[in-house]
Amino acid sequence: MPIEDVLRSKGLTLPPPPSPPPGFTLPFEFVRIRGDRAFLSGHTPQAADGSLPGPFGKVPSAVPLAAAQEAARLTALSMLGSLHRALGDLDRVSAWLMVNGFVNADPGYGETTLVLNAFSEFILEVFGPVVGAHARTAIGVASLPLNSCVIVAAELEIRPG
Repeated sequence: MPIEDVLRSKGLTLPPPPSPPPGFTLPFEFVRIRGDRAFLSGHTPQAADGSLPGPFGKVPSAVPLAAAQEAARLTALSMLGSLHRALGDLDRVSAWLMVNGFVNADPGYGETTLVLNAFSEFILEVFGPVVGAHARTAIGVASLPLNSCVIVAAELEIRPG
């Protein structure tokens, strides 16, 4: 089944390009295509209207695990929106290769992998185990831009368009 049909069957809509807050510039591309690779810049969660819904703050003191996991799923959807705009067709993705996830974590928080598991599970659910399988890091950091609770970047293999 085409990826866009899979998303529709789940009632999901790809968000439009993110709108940075006033005074916040983005001097980079969200997706950089080079040969058979797509490099995705760090993405945060996005609502269906393109806004940045949060939650904001550190996991788990300000953002409970379940809310951080939902943010990771919305981050995956945000990345798919960027990929669709860059590729024109999500079925051009032939492999998710590497996912780098960062969690705005309280000192000593050792469950960052549980936050990023929600991202990985979403990608596997949408793309299946052959295309969706990927290597991954799940790193806790002291802070993230805009106080986001999670940011994810990735490298993918793509088919010619």
